[in-house]
Amino acid sequence: MKIQTLSPLVAATEMDGRMPTERDTVVEARTVRKAYGLRPVLRDVSFTVATGQCVAVLGSNGAGKTTLLRLLATLTRPARGSISIAGYDVVRDANEVRRIVGYVGHTPLLYDELTARENLLFFARMYSVPDGESRADALLRRVGMRNRANERVATFSRGQAQRVALARGILHDPPVLLLDEPDTGLDEEAIGLLRELIAERVASGLTTLMTTHTLERGLAWSDSAVVLSGGRIVHAGPSGAMTLADLRGLYANASRSAR
Repeated sequence: MKIQTLSPLVAATEMDGRMPTERDTVVEARTVRKAYGLRPVLRDVSFTVATGQCVAVLGSNGAGKTTLLRLLATLTRPARGSISIAGYDVVRDANEVRRIVGYVGHTPLLYDELTARENLLFFARMYSVPDGESRADALLRRVGMRNRANERVATFSRGQAQRVALARGILHDPPVLLLDEPDTGLDEEAIGLLRELIAERVASGLTTLMTTHTLERGLAWSDSAVVLSGGRIVHAGPSGAMTLADLRGLYANASRSAR
């Protein structure tokens, strides 16, 4: 099956464990399948992502978006096919992949009984972040949670916990950041912050993949858009080549065909 390329700048990645050079392929999936029981979730999904891109992964509920990001984050394994990130196989080299990937999912993945600062310090030690205390304090300020740094996460609202989760996701400055509906529960100020963080990553040559049900954000914040339907990629291309009306029509057609 031909790989669906998201950018003309993408080049083939040599699967020998080497880190890619600038603008090389950083994420590569080949004929990936995943099922839960007898229910297929991803069906022969293939794509590549170039270093420095922000890619929006779109699709209706059950299209396979969350499963795809969980595979990239090494939280589950493909039933068939292969995925590499920066030349590392997500199954064979899972530990190396986890060091270069940040993940923010539907749940904050924080320890409720620890404070916001204690959570970040714990993950800073896990990722061997240099000067972890300064990094944690700087990120808590960045996400607007410095005044509540010493309060337990259990006392936070959904949006406040999500702010701390964003800080956790970028704590080790990962080359690849995976965001699964990161705007869920965020107010307008926090959504603006999220947009700035993604833009800063693009400007720094770092890669981001995000899912969202807000098509306007998916189109405006990304370089490329991937639309999943029924576990298959039905579109992959530059966001700048699409209008919002085009994306809505494609999204609606994909949703109807999946029924």
